Amino acid sequence: MATETSAAKLISRDRITDAAATLFSATDDSGQIPEMFVRNRADELEVAGEDEAFELPVVDMAKLLDPELSASETAKLGSACRDWGFFHVRAVVSLTSHGVDEEVMRHMKGSTAEFFRLPLETKNAIAFGGDDTFNGFGHHFNRGPSVGNKLDWAECVLLAAQPGRASLEITDLTRRVLGFMAADLGVSEEALVGAFFSISGDVKGQSVGIHHYPHCRQPEKVLGISPHTDWPGLTVLLHAVDTPGLQVRRGRRWLPVRPLPGALVVNVGDILHVLTNGEYMSAEHRVVPDAERCRITVAISSRETKGGHGGKHDYSKGNFVALADGARFLDSLKK
Repeated sequence: MATETSAAKLISRDRITDAAATLFSATDDSGQIPEMFVRNRADELEVAGEDEAFELPVVDMAKLLDPELSASETAKLGSACRDWGFFHVRAVVSLTSHGVDEEVMRHMKGSTAEFFRLPLETKNAIAFGGDDTFNGFGHHFNRGPSVGNKLDWAECVLLAAQPGRASLEITDLTRRVLGFMAADLGVSEEALVGAFFSISGDVKGQSVGIHHYPHCRQPEKVLGISPHTDWPGLTVLLHAVDTPGLQVRRGRRWLPVRPLPGALVVNVGDILHVLTNGEYMSAEHRVVPDAERCRITVAISSRETKGGHGGKHDYSKGNFVALADGARFLDSLKK
């Protein structure tokens, strides 16, 4: 009961105020950062330099589906999941059956960027409300005491995925990638894919996060999203605006991820880490705003449903309780 009470207090979001909207606007050049956003980043990990030679692994969907190249590309996929927990997947194509339709992705990029240009009053028409702190427009979740009750430098729309062409395209890609992961792990496709998809092929659980990270004249003082791991199984990220900002932790350093044209970013979540008995890594990551340009992304996450009705809520409550304690959700799943 105590855990449920704590989670209820922690799963909270703040509405975007007029003051925050002005601060986030493209015309704001004041450089003033309100205390509610200012972070103590003096002791944070080192960030790798732009001149250092590293690149996120790139997996090619066409090669995965090619009988002559599939084995080597599947091994590459497995290596990326074990060593990084993140990878680019080349899958944005046109007029082909093995990727994500380019025109659909272009439309999603345009409509997403257009939404964040709307007046605050219009965006607040779909703001979260009542007991539902997940679905709707607002700030990202307040992560509580672990970050000093500070707000992330971002505005976002969070929702349970609704049927739509873009969502269906990403869902199909997710199912295909999970199938190749099963081959790499040496388990049946039915076992792994079946954790996230029903026999009829419908995804069991899915959520969408549409994030706008405004430019910030003093980016060293704020964070777009605090360091965390994703609790769902697999997340596919589309850059609606190709501004860098995502950073993945490797050892004692943060490595910046550069957007790759024609590719999506995929990362392993806590639940997939547990389902693979720790073989696949759920990597900690964060977002840092850019000083000159905004960053806009769409993240579609597929999750396992566990224990029947309410399983999603059990996972999410545990995730927020762990975050408040400065811990990782996946560690609690192993106990």
